[in-house]
Amino acid sequence: MSLVTMNFESQYLNSNHEFSIILPNKPRNINPTDYYRRSRKYKVLWLLHGTFGDHTDWIRRTNIELYACEKDLIVVMPSALNSNYSNWNKCMMGYGMYDYFTEELMPLIYNWFPASDKREDNFIAGLSMGGRGTVKFAANHPDKFAAAAVLSAAPINFHGLTDQYLQSDDPFASRLRGMVENAGGLEAFINSTENVWDILDSLAGSGKLPRLLFACGTADTLIYENLKIFKKHAEETGLDAEFWTLEGYSHEWRFWDLAIQHALEFFGLDDTNASPF
Repeated sequence: MSLVTMNFESQYLNSNHEFSIILPNKPRNINPTDYYRRSRKYKVLWLLHGTFGDHTDWIRRTNIELYACEKDLIVVMPSALNSNYSNWNKCMMGYGMYDYFTEELMPLIYNWFPASDKREDNFIAGLSMGGRGTVKFAANHPDKFAAAAVLSAAPINFHGLTDQYLQSDDPFASRLRGMVENAGGLEAFINSTENVWDILDSLAGSGKLPRLLFACGTADTLIYENLKIFKKHAEETGLDAEFWTLEGYSHEWRFWDLAIQHALEFFGLDDTNASPF
């Protein structure tokens, strides 16, 4: 594979910004001139990191480059800081990660690299914070992705959220507090793109959503109970989704390496006759 790290000035993030992209191998039996002149467009996986991470996480901690090689797949890995893949208009000069992803990064990839922009050729996955980003993009932009894999994350019903909880010492409360303030208050937050629970409810059974996979380790104390709550809700509302768990795994890279392999199978990406890694 070819691994490219690109640094460019982002209009939506108001700063120079880096992302990594894995590109398919040139088969050894094809002349380089002939291969690089081809107009073929490859399928794309948009792969999101979690809290405290960046565009290098998946490369350094999993075998994603090997798996992409086996599937003849482009993999795009952006950096999002700890933004929750949201717009933060009051942060410094503005840090519009949500809009950056769809309005800047995706057009860049489609037009500067041999990447297909067809819905049926695009997939999105992410872990933890990146899982929340994945389901947010899949729910709010269902026309852009054929399928989505949400790893170690689950939608939450925000209608039970109170100001009292937001001011509590719960570690997740402090994070939510910042998100609510950023949205302009609790009501605005509940009526925003962040409320994936309601958005999925509104689209359940419509045929408009990408195919959805939710994956989690059973020992993941951060997520597993929330995922069980959401699974029950999904069954009640008729949301078509696969729920995949592994016994004994927690919030860890050993699980995410296994989960992304399952996700690639869920996406229907079969092994190809690509050049060996």
